[in-house]
Amino acid sequence: MENNGHVLAFMAHPDDIEILCAGVLIRLRQKGYTIHMATMTAGDGGSMELPGEEIARIRSQEAKKAAELVPADYHCAGQKDFLVRYHPSAIRKTVEIIRLCQPFLVITHSPVDYLLDHENTSQLVRNACFGAGAPNMKTNAVPAAPVLPGIPYLYYANPIENKDNWGQPVVPDRIYDISSEMDQKEAMLKCHASQRDWVLQHHGIDVVDNMRRWSGWLGKRIGASYGEGFRQHLGHAYPQDDKLWELLNS
Repeated sequence: MENNGHVLAFMAHPDDIEILCAGVLIRLRQKGYTIHMATMTAGDGGSMELPGEEIARIRSQEAKKAAELVPADYHCAGQKDFLVRYHPSAIRKTVEIIRLCQPFLVITHSPVDYLLDHENTSQLVRNACFGAGAPNMKTNAVPAAPVLPGIPYLYYANPIENKDNWGQPVVPDRIYDISSEMDQKEAMLKCHASQRDWVLQHHGIDVVDNMRRWSGWLGKRIGASYGEGFRQHLGHAYPQDDKLWELLNS
């Protein structure tokens, strides 16, 4: 499947990709791969003041602006914040987006993360990677995108704050040096100005400063200033060779 040159990062909310894997996406774009970015929701829950429809509109524009800095295209599955769940309509929409992008490699959330929207997105994307190549998996889209020619490589980005739900460190299988890409990664994250305000009010943290700190923790493990970490899904029928490692070290 690599011959098509398409890579997809599919996560829960606008800004998740920028925090967790934008550096690697930038590196892959520099190597000539076509990058796609997708989120389950448009971020309708991310405001203390604005109604859901208005903040979703703003955050969609922020997501598109951030994607342009790669450059990449942007897709949204139309789910709602706090309500992302594993059910048929969400499965169909996830499969349809994957088929539209035709990736040979997909990146999503860790199966264990602090937020159920993240964990359920991880499940949805995992299932969709398997089902997107099955002709009898119907998405009900009109017109429907073509099925994938095979199961893509699937990678899980390290969870937020590099820890599991019990506060224990999560050490990924691979960490990639993104020091040279950090300024561009930060510029992408800063496109999400409304989310930065929301996280400061709701979580009490500055997402940009914390992204640098979390990336620094990973980078330190490989002797670099900043890094991004990943684990590969190696279940039955999924590709077994470490394609991401090969691409970033060729």
